[in-house]
Parts: sequence; C-alpha cells; structure tokens
Amino acid sequence: MEIRPRTPADLDACVEALAAVQVADRYPVDWPDDPARWLTPDGVTGAWIAVEDASVLGHVAVTHDGEITRLYVAPSARGCGLATRLLDTVASAVRGPLRLQVSSEGTAAIACYERAGWRRTGSTRATWHNAAGEPALLHHYVSPSPVVSRTPQGSEC
Repeated sequence: MEIRPRTPADLDACVEALAAVQVADRYPVDWPDDPARWLTPDGVTGAWIAVEDASVLGHVAVTHDGEITRLYVAPSARGCGLATRLLDTVASAVRGPLRLQVSSEGTAAIACYERAGWRRTGSTRATWHNAAGEPALLHHYVSPSPVVSRTPQGSEC
C-alpha cells in the first residue's frame, strides 16, 4: 500500500471509497451534492490518499491553519493502522500542531485519536444534525507534540 499526495485524477476513486464509508458510518452525515468538491473545501492546502491496486483505501486533507479534515478509511481497509499512517503523513508535511473535530457519534475515531495521544480541548454544538436529529456534539482535539505514531501495529483508527 502506498500513501501519496492526492491528484485531481484521483477524485473519482476517492468518491467511490467515500460512498462505502457513508453507507457504513454515515460520514459525511448528509451525502453532498458534489462529493468531489466536498473533498476539496476552501482552505485545503494538501490532501493524501492511501492506494492499493488502483483502489483508494483512505483519504486525509489539511487546511492552511492545520485543521485535519476529510479523514476516512474504507471499511475494507480497517484494522491495520491506516488512519494513523494518514495522520502521520500530514504531521510529516505540516509544521506545528494539528487540530481536528469529530462528532461524538464517531466513537471508533475518538478512541483512535486518544490512543495516538491526541488531546481533547473542548466540545461545541455543530450547525448540522446528528442521527437523532439534534445539533451534533463536536469534540475538538489537538495533536500530540511532537506528532509520532503511538498506535501499535495492527491497531486501527
């Protein structure tokens, strides 16, 4: 498996993997009208994908202010530390602390971040709704410093 920068030619395969994630995890909560555009929001300065045999297995992006966004791993690729590898790739490319937000419904993701040493700095309500139809509760995290992978081989985010 290779982790490399995402190119515009990769977007169709990224959307295909995102569709599988949406079915499994309801991420994104509401399927976007233009999923390729959703993967490339304003402010993104870099994006990486995990690829094997021309299939996208994972994706991550980062904004100019160090916010991790659009992180996902295809259900078929979970359990081998891929999310942590994607986070480590961003940390190697970006100087300074990284931040991310995760819905309280993302219990597996929360466990992954906390195992890897990310620290919760607070929580707020989102402008979008969770599965119960209420404003989603978002937890805010900051990366460990320095960012190093703390997830044992075989553990997955």
